[in-house]
Amino acid sequence: MSAPPDPPPVMPIVIGAPEDGYVPGVCNIGPWEIRRRRAFAMAGFVVAAILLLALVMSGAPGELRLLVLLPAWGGMFSWLQARRRFCAGFAIAGISNFADGEAGRHAVTDPAARRADLEATLRLTRDSLAFAIVVTILAVLLPV
Repeated sequence: MSAPPDPPPVMPIVIGAPEDGYVPGVCNIGPWEIRRRRAFAMAGFVVAAILLLALVMSGAPGELRLLVLLPAWGGMFSWLQARRRFCAGFAIAGISNFADGEAGRHAVTDPAARRADLEATLRLTRDSLAFAIVVTILAVLLPV
């Protein structure tokens, strides 16, 4: 007997959100952009893992494992963007996109919305860097 298929993902409804889904500082990308960020996240995580494996296998000193920070940070940055439905680059550029493709980009012109987006970008940067630092410390301390 096979298991029933997984239900399609459900996007939460934001009360009072504009029709396109943009909410300042909370959500500025739709499903198509989220899929792109998940793919970038997986690439960053794979690069970090391969780099760490190569450094360990080659007997590189622990300090050299600090290099894992960059791909781990990039992977987590992209993962958090997908998870939070928020693109830092779009926030900086003042745009949002809820369409399937790049043609659906819209300008964010309200100064308060731009400010909220930039604050969310700072939180995203802080959170992803904190994760990457923890992973890098563990990589450096790995007793191999």
